Amino acid sequence: MNIGKAIKLCRKQKNWTLAKLADETSLSISYISLLEQGKRDPNLSKLKEISKALQVPLSILLFLAGDKNEIESINRELAEKLSLLSLKIIEES
Repeated sequence: MNIGKAIKLCRKQKNWTLAKLADETSLSISYISLLEQGKRDPNLSKLKEISKALQVPLSILLFLAGDKNEIESINRELAEKLSLLSLKIIEES
């Protein structure tokens, strides 16, 4: 699982800078950067705060963080549908 990749994907999809995400949360720019680089692992309360700020359900953020091996265990058609739905939710928020 790569939660940093998912956070960065959602942030970039919204055209937000690290500073913007930091402003929307109580987290520092450097901490968010470390998360996105995979150098820190956030606790559940920080993940909830980030998902709320990004207006992305926590479950979607966690799905997007899934590794290739985890997603390969899901039916390919279902994985594609979930991915498209996830991106649609991000774009609409």
